[in-house]
Amino acid sequence: MNPSSFNAWKLVSLSPLPIWALALVGIGILAGVLLAAIGLGHEPSLRRRATLWALRLAAGAAALFFVLEPGIRNLQVARMKNRVAVLVDRSASMSFPATPGGKTRTEVVAEYLKSVEPQWSSLQDRFTMEVYGFEPELSATSPDLLKMYPPRAGKTDLLAALRAAKAGEQGASSKKLSGILLFSDGADNASLAQGVGGKPKAQLADLGVPVSTFVVGEGGLKDLAVEQVKVDDFAFVRNSIAVEVDIRGRGFKGQTVPVVLRREGQTVASKSLVLRTDDDLQIATFHFSPDRTGRFVYTVSVPVFPEEVVVDNNSRSFVLKVIRDRIRVLFVAGRPSWDERFLRGLLKQDANIDLVSFYILRTMSDDPMVRSDRELSLIPFPMEEIFDAKLDTFDVVIFQNFGYSEPGLSVSQYERNLERYVYKGGALVVIGGDHAFGEGRAHLPILTQALPVEPSGRPVSLDMFRPKLTPDGLRHPVTAFSGAGPIETAWNQLPSLPGANITRPKSGATVLMAHPFQSVDGQNAPILALWEYGRGRSMALTVDSTWYWAFTSHSGGQPSRVYERFWGNALRWLVRDPDLTTLSVTADPPSVEPGHPIGVVVTARTPDYQPAARAQLRVDLFSVDSQKTIASQAGTSGPDGTGRLEFAPPSPGAYKLIASAKIGERDLGQAEDVVAVRAVGPELSDASVRPDLMEQIAKATGGRAFRLPLSSFPEVPLTDPPLVEVGHSRDQPLWDRWYYLLALVVLLGTEWMLRRRFGYI
Repeated sequence: MNPSSFNAWKLVSLSPLPIWALALVGIGILAGVLLAAIGLGHEPSLRRRATLWALRLAAGAAALFFVLEPGIRNLQVARMKNRVAVLVDRSASMSFPATPGGKTRTEVVAEYLKSVEPQWSSLQDRFTMEVYGFEPELSATSPDLLKMYPPRAGKTDLLAALRAAKAGEQGASSKKLSGILLFSDGADNASLAQGVGGKPKAQLADLGVPVSTFVVGEGGLKDLAVEQVKVDDFAFVRNSIAVEVDIRGRGFKGQTVPVVLRREGQTVASKSLVLRTDDDLQIATFHFSPDRTGRFVYTVSVPVFPEEVVVDNNSRSFVLKVIRDRIRVLFVAGRPSWDERFLRGLLKQDANIDLVSFYILRTMSDDPMVRSDRELSLIPFPMEEIFDAKLDTFDVVIFQNFGYSEPGLSVSQYERNLERYVYKGGALVVIGGDHAFGEGRAHLPILTQALPVEPSGRPVSLDMFRPKLTPDGLRHPVTAFSGAGPIETAWNQLPSLPGANITRPKSGATVLMAHPFQSVDGQNAPILALWEYGRGRSMALTVDSTWYWAFTSHSGGQPSRVYERFWGNALRWLVRDPDLTTLSVTADPPSVEPGHPIGVVVTARTPDYQPAARAQLRVDLFSVDSQKTIASQAGTSGPDGTGRLEFAPPSPGAYKLIASAKIGERDLGQAEDVVAVRAVGPELSDASVRPDLMEQIAKATGGRAFRLPLSSFPEVPLTDPPLVEVGHSRDQPLWDRWYYLLALVVLLGTEWMLRRRFGYI
């Protein structure tokens, strides 16, 4: 082999003896040297003693040299290149300017990497420089690609990026990692958001390689941001809820900032804050009471000031689900009756109902001896408090056989309040009797607007009859409750009722039950009718004898409980219980990060509440801000009646999802939900730079911390790659030279002669 092919050497022992034999020989030589030194202990001359001891020591070393048989092993070796991972933050915050009005943080990093590429040539013999962008997954990049594609990741996870770079050396053929160069603004909003400590610190130490950090960006940027909104996922209707908003202001010392809370465009509350420092965090707390159930998009916003770095973080939207803890019912009866007693007892025993009830015992005209309204009841009827101050606190208002005109009993002066109450989302039930539906002395034309029927001018019918279900009644959730047999058969088994008010249904009203032989304008007179009025609902029941249904026959020893089911279904329909709808639509999730699609789940059921398989679904995406439908999607439900649709990412804002479904020509109804598309995610809500975090990372891993811009590539700590023997070697003995043997003979001979001369032999 050509000697020039060897580029390294090392000293080795070529002795064929095993290690234990070499050890015994070495011990023997050492013992001989020590015995010689002991034997010279009585020599008075220090010069003689030193000379003889030196000769014996040199002779022992020469003997050991021949025993070990030293040689030179010529080697062909190579130094394996290790990896140096250069990690560049690709989160959206890197699009902020590094200096006010200057280049973006990503552009500063890209230009610096481009400038130091020639300086990396001195490292090429030992290391391979690998440049990655992380968002947070690693992907190969370059300075040119960094400039070409703007950063867009929705979060910064520095620890995940560092661990991913370390994991790249686990393959069998992968190179070892010698160090990491981390370029970022340090705006971590994941594992290291609270700094380096505890478990994250241990995970950084486990990397086993130095991480040198390069922070980019300066402080002093002007920005006003809605940093965080703290609110529960749900609230109870008509109960106060608190919304806590963190407002961060940088560069606005002394500025007064108005903060506004809106629900789908309508202002709910507002307040003003004063920023006391150039980097101040103020908290605005709003208290309000939702007035209706459902899911709603709320938006917190602050104004946009000149010279702000980013304006998209000046608002933040969230979805609040408003539910009922209990159904609050106001029950007002014109007089005591069996129907009033049964219904009030049913409502009182339901734990989910909060009942407030009043009924009139007698009026001034009932007994001529009554001289004032103070003698009509134990306490005065609180008309003003109920129908003015407290009306909006009730979910359902029930009037049973109520239509008085006497002062202190008439609601005529409050009928506008009642009509507005229904229009804005309340529920009203009017039950028949001799004082109801025009039969009483009061005329309530405004309140009648909120009812599904109107007086016909005909007197009460006193004939016994059994109400019959209309086609709508056969499938409506109020009357179409499940039973052992067909719905129509179950209703036909109920007892007849003694009389009814004769009214006229309004156009668009849903009549569920009709009189079998009394008619108005050629149509059967309505017994049970429903009405959608504004955002509210109303129900008219023109009989006051449904308590008869509580005495239905038993079948198989079990009561049919028609009475309880009917009123339970009626109340649930009035308050819009989601379980009583044939169609539901849900945003999945209700709040969407910017740039993400909107997922929608639609569930359709047939009128008998079975899954509507293969139903044609349609969902419109309606913008609350522009009041326009901006997109529509269509699909088909599966065997379980459920279908999923998806909308492309829209612009930030509040949206309504308006769903409809059909099976053939049969309409399954409509449903709505809301979705909030955030203007910015957590990444863009804060434009600050965190050099302290970058320094902590470098310190925890044994690296160094730097700050861009830099004029050159600094000295960074890196672990050296190991030397690896390629496999070619050649041994060259050193011990087999004649002059080494001559030296040993001379040493031993000289010591012998001197010992003889000095009288030791």
